[in-house]
Amino acid sequence: MKANSPVERLYNGIIKENPTFVMMIGMCPTLAVTTSATNGIGMGLTTLVILALSNMMISMLRKMIPDGVRMPAYIGVVASFVTIVQLLLQGYLPSLYDSLGIYIPLIVVNCIILGRAEAYAGKNPVIPSLFDGIGMGLGFTIGLTSIGAVRELIGAGQLFGFQILPESYEPVTIFIMAPGAFLVLAMLVAVQNYVKGRKAAKGQPVPESSCGQGCAACGNTACSGKKL
Repeated sequence: MKANSPVERLYNGIIKENPTFVMMIGMCPTLAVTTSATNGIGMGLTTLVILALSNMMISMLRKMIPDGVRMPAYIGVVASFVTIVQLLLQGYLPSLYDSLGIYIPLIVVNCIILGRAEAYAGKNPVIPSLFDGIGMGLGFTIGLTSIGAVRELIGAGQLFGFQILPESYEPVTIFIMAPGAFLVLAMLVAVQNYVKGRKAAKGQPVPESSCGQGCAACGNTACSGKKL
């Protein structure tokens, strides 16, 4: 797979460096808003749009932004797109806007977005940066939707608001409370690690993070100097 190609960038974000299950970054919205699959996919797609647009804009401006004001400039770009998306959600999807609440404006300081701006978009051309944002956004969306779906199914017997389990099912309400987020995240990461372990035992290739430093990839200047 050619480095920095659109396919490689998508694969990197969805599988190789999935922000939720591999890099373990952006945990605040991951644990807070995933009380349902709808909230998970809503927050994920919102972040995806902002990631893609901010990556593209930062890549376009990368040669004009002085190093001394790099992070303030990145935050300004991200904040502009967050404001636009927030107003669109408030106008056209008010129910989703109310569900996500304060976590929409907090996207401005989301570790994933600032991390990709610093580690990738600020050092690479526009098209790879755009697909890097899309890939990371898709990976984040898959992570949040998976956690939200499991929590909603066990905690309410529903999926995307539709009753799935029989009426006789007694919901385990802890799964739609704060501790449930930690339990489901741990469960899904354990499943992922088990699958990777089985593949490694059989001699099959197992995707590894390009950086190899996990969360340190976000904001670690020594690491972010590498070409991903």
